[in-house]
Amino acid sequence: GFCRSALHPLSLLVQAIVLAMTLALGTLPAFLPCELQPHGLVNCNWLFLKSVPHFSMAAPRGNVTSLSLSSNRIHHLHDSDFAHLPSLRHLNLKWNCPPVGLSPMHFPCHMTIEPSTFLAVPTLEELNLSYNNIMTVPALPKSLISLSLSHTNILMLDSASLAGLHALRFLFMDGNCYYKNPCRQALEVAPGALLGLGNLTHLSLKYNNLTVVPRNLPSSLEYLLLSYNRIVKLAPEDLANLTALRVLDVGGNCRRCDHAPNPCMECPRHFPQLHPNTFSHLSRLEGLVLKDSSLSWLNASWFRGLGNLRVLDLSENFLYKCITKTKAFQGLTQLRKLNLSFNYQKRVSFAHLSLAPSFGSLVALKELDMHGIFFRSLDETTLRPLARLPMLQTLRLQMNFINQAQLGIFRAFPGLRYVDLSDNRISGASELTATMGEADGGEKVWLQPGDLAPAPVDTPSSEDFKPNCSTLNFTLDLSRNNLVTVQPEMFAQLSHLQCLRLSHNCISQAVNGSQFLPLTGLQVLDLSHNKLDLYHEHSFTELPRLEALDLSYNSQPFGMQGVGHNFSFVAHLRTLRHLSLAHNNIHSQVSQQLCSTSLRALDFSGNALGHMWAEGDLYLHFFQGLSGLIWLDLSQNRLHTLLPQTLRNLPKSLQVLRLRDNYLAYFKWWSLHFLPKLEVLDLAGNQLKALTNGSLPAGTRLRRLDVSCNSISFVAPGFFSKAKELRELNLSTNALKTVDHSWFGPLASALQILDVSANPLHCACGAAFMDFLLEVQAAVPGLPSRVKCGSPGQLQGLSIFAQDLRLCLDEALSWDCFALSLLAVALGLGVPMLHHLCGWDLWYCFHLCLAWLPWRGRQSGRGEDALPYDAFVVFDKTQSAVADWVYNELRGQLEECRGRWALRLCLEERDWLPGKTLFENLWASVYGSRKTLFVLAHTDRVSGLLRASFLLAQQRLLEDRKDVVVLVILSPDGRRSRYVRLRQRLCRQSVLLWPHQPSGQRSFWAQLGMALTRDNHHFYNRNFCQGPTAE
Repeated sequence: GFCRSALHPLSLLVQAIVLAMTLALGTLPAFLPCELQPHGLVNCNWLFLKSVPHFSMAAPRGNVTSLSLSSNRIHHLHDSDFAHLPSLRHLNLKWNCPPVGLSPMHFPCHMTIEPSTFLAVPTLEELNLSYNNIMTVPALPKSLISLSLSHTNILMLDSASLAGLHALRFLFMDGNCYYKNPCRQALEVAPGALLGLGNLTHLSLKYNNLTVVPRNLPSSLEYLLLSYNRIVKLAPEDLANLTALRVLDVGGNCRRCDHAPNPCMECPRHFPQLHPNTFSHLSRLEGLVLKDSSLSWLNASWFRGLGNLRVLDLSENFLYKCITKTKAFQGLTQLRKLNLSFNYQKRVSFAHLSLAPSFGSLVALKELDMHGIFFRSLDETTLRPLARLPMLQTLRLQMNFINQAQLGIFRAFPGLRYVDLSDNRISGASELTATMGEADGGEKVWLQPGDLAPAPVDTPSSEDFKPNCSTLNFTLDLSRNNLVTVQPEMFAQLSHLQCLRLSHNCISQAVNGSQFLPLTGLQVLDLSHNKLDLYHEHSFTELPRLEALDLSYNSQPFGMQGVGHNFSFVAHLRTLRHLSLAHNNIHSQVSQQLCSTSLRALDFSGNALGHMWAEGDLYLHFFQGLSGLIWLDLSQNRLHTLLPQTLRNLPKSLQVLRLRDNYLAYFKWWSLHFLPKLEVLDLAGNQLKALTNGSLPAGTRLRRLDVSCNSISFVAPGFFSKAKELRELNLSTNALKTVDHSWFGPLASALQILDVSANPLHCACGAAFMDFLLEVQAAVPGLPSRVKCGSPGQLQGLSIFAQDLRLCLDEALSWDCFALSLLAVALGLGVPMLHHLCGWDLWYCFHLCLAWLPWRGRQSGRGEDALPYDAFVVFDKTQSAVADWVYNELRGQLEECRGRWALRLCLEERDWLPGKTLFENLWASVYGSRKTLFVLAHTDRVSGLLRASFLLAQQRLLEDRKDVVVLVILSPDGRRSRYVRLRQRLCRQSVLLWPHQPSGQRSFWAQLGMALTRDNHHFYNRNFCQGPTAE
């Protein structure tokens, strides 16, 4: 009625104010909880969503062309889930409800898709439903171009499954029936099931237990992938009408199991069976994969008519003898890449290998992979047919057990750019005479399971450090061999070599300037992971064009006590631009200064520069002689401080300085003016607690600053404001509770990257950082998903947008205001009324109660260091009589019968906190009680909790000088213990015997109360000792 009509204008006013505030504040990200990325992609990956998010009406949903929802927990797709995205073209739903065999925890799951889910998106072109437990192909729009149904439980394809998808070009159905996704049958593709897909060009049916090639495939197919099924017979009719085929993969159908990295079924005897004319009608074929097919010979008729073949993969077969005499390659004049890797004979390595003359017919060959064939010597006869190939650029010979190699033979290859001889057994120069022979002289080799695994890829210390050898004319890789010394004879006739990798050998010689004399054109030399002795002044000076030198991980010589090391050779390398001395544990007895005018990048990470700079001024100028240095890495150098004079003596030309993973707790930011050209400063992984000590200096050219992975909890106002060039700032993984606009000033609008993820932001109502992050949201990577709350508890670990912190009600503040207003109203009404009616009576009762309150007793009894308990009671719970006495007699007398003088007892089963360990509770009980009361039925066997408690009480005596032990002995035999008798002599009142006469029990409780409330030092016998006193 009246009240409602009166409040209606007020309600409208409040709503208008809230709306105005909302419009005034920064706009929330449009697609919460997902992130909008360039080109219309909305990324919702890894958000643990249980349903498809429905974005707000204010979001530009019409601009969304791609939606990625992979790796969530969406088990049900509704008809309306995507209908609000009218321009959606790409949809990724993989890894939402994986089959049991593919689930990390093997949880059962089934995805339900309603009939019109995808039909409601008529613009959809690409759909990925891989790694979901679906049994049938859902209804799909006719606009679909690409469909992925891999690693699902779809085991049947018929003409109705994909009916009407005339625009479909890509169909992937891999892994629907194999050892990780078992089905106990095979994928069934009905004859002609795909014939209606007239535009299909790519079909992949790998890992499906297929035993025959599906019949009546569309003639438009260009890519057909059928690898790792069980197709052991191939005839021309299997591939009939596929005249447009460009790539055919039928590898892994009849496997070689001694090299299998996963469960494998041996190929039946006399299989596979390939008809001579199987591929003859595939005149457009460019790629053929026959790997892992147990082939022991090659039929030249297989390749007849394949004039356009460019890639042939024959790896993991038994062609170790065939490649020495086959004629199958004679007609492959367009072949660019040939893979023959792992065609070894079981348990045998050949003394020598000579390739068949037909290899000389591969005039267009660019890359030949022959690793894992196992032959021990490499000379000019081995690769003689390849020398006539003008296009050959890459030759891979790693993992062959080669122990003798004539490296000079590669000079005869005019176009060769890369030779990989890594992971062999080459130990030095070879002086083999040229011999002709077959692949004989076999030596048995017993292989371990890991011998044939791919070699791990080297991880460089920095992406920017070493030049990429792929751009150079000739690279030779000899890493992971058995080289102990480097001899000039090894590289005879290799003056054109530009990149040499010798890492992961055992080279332990002192280089003196003669080891690489023939390599006059060498530009990049990798000697990492060896044991080089850097002592000679002219080391590497025989390399006049050397630009990059990697000497990292040569730490053994630098660990020798009393051995000096000489870096003066750096000054003689006039063209050297990149040098790595990383991870050598360099700490002393080295040259006092590095000098070079050409060096641009130096990696000195993983050493002990903190120890070197602690030696006074001895190494203070260590880097000052590098006048042209631009890039310097001092990470992992055990630096605890970085004094201004240290930065003053760094090269003034520095543009990039990395100081990651040291122990820097503070940094003199004003000292950056000593490096006027510095653009990148990396201080990640240190121990900075705050960004104070002034601010970034004015005039600095700093463009990128990384202080992530520290413990920064405070940033001074205006700290970044003077760095006008700053564009990228990484504050992630710190202890920041807020991000304030005052830190940046006008610089905030110029930031391109501001990373504040992995900080425990305090998401209180009206949090100041919210408005600021919304202002610069374009510069904050992962703002909707990676920037999370650290407090309060109910929002911990959630996105800062879990609720709108700008308009939410502060519940605690609301309750406080309500309580204060209620109290004010109550006092305003009650006090005058009570004063008028019974003022004198209330005054009298107040003073009477005040007189009875035991203020003094309580204050004097507790003291300054009041503890939670008066006594911690320790007893043997296994003795029922003792436990009964404690719970019924002791507890009742001390807690219930003493009135306001009741004592506070700590009992294990009542007061110990669940969730804490036994020792944590025991420690808290002993140190949180004024006394520790031991109730003993006997004193001859004390163990377990009693013993641990007694030791902690004794520890407290040593640490705090407080004797807190009180003994109550229930049995007369307990007094026989020597410790009890000694304690009775020293401190009689701390040892009490339970009287079995009822008349003495009252005196016992009085004595026990006194023992528990007074300090034991009052009870010590002064004739024997001076008792401990608390400090």
